[in-house]
Amino acid sequence: MGKGSKEMTVVHGLDLNRYIGRWYEIASIASFFQPRDGVNTRATYSLNADGTVHVLNETWSRGKRDYIEGSAYKANPNNDEAKFKVKFYVPPFFPIIPVTGNYWVLFLDPDYTYALIGEPARSYLWILSRTTHIDDELYDQLLEKATEEGYDVSKLHKTPQADPPPESDGASPTDKKGIWWIKSLFGK
Repeated sequence: MGKGSKEMTVVHGLDLNRYIGRWYEIASIASFFQPRDGVNTRATYSLNADGTVHVLNETWSRGKRDYIEGSAYKANPNNDEAKFKVKFYVPPFFPIIPVTGNYWVLFLDPDYTYALIGEPARSYLWILSRTTHIDDELYDQLLEKATEEGYDVSKLHKTPQADPPPESDGASPTDKKGIWWIKSLFGK
């Protein structure tokens, strides 16, 4: 189970209305399957009518847009911990069955402008920001926080981000739509 069995610290009392919107991936511990050349990777969250969160993950690889959509919901609705399950439906390669991963908000600034996202096995880690770049001092603080939570930050890979970011509806998705996101969530 990664480094030690210490329970990771997660954010309490996250306000979903403030959390939704677009987040850019500044860095991640990517799985082996995530395209090495994936750039402009980002996540856009919006509230669904049933209180769950619609998730759109996008990346650009070799000039083509790859994306997957899913929904996120509280792992335990009866507490205020920011531990979510993210469920993706993956056509057309599998039967239409949900694939679920963990999404734990480990750190979030008071203005909801940057976040550190992990999961209990400490295999994957994401640094997200509302902007395409963050300054080095802030980046180092987030690395320090991740190290405290038992992550090996030497595995973090910075995600190239273009300014301005690409439009979503530019290129059509490739035929491998979404598969690498699933593999990065499950390490399969």
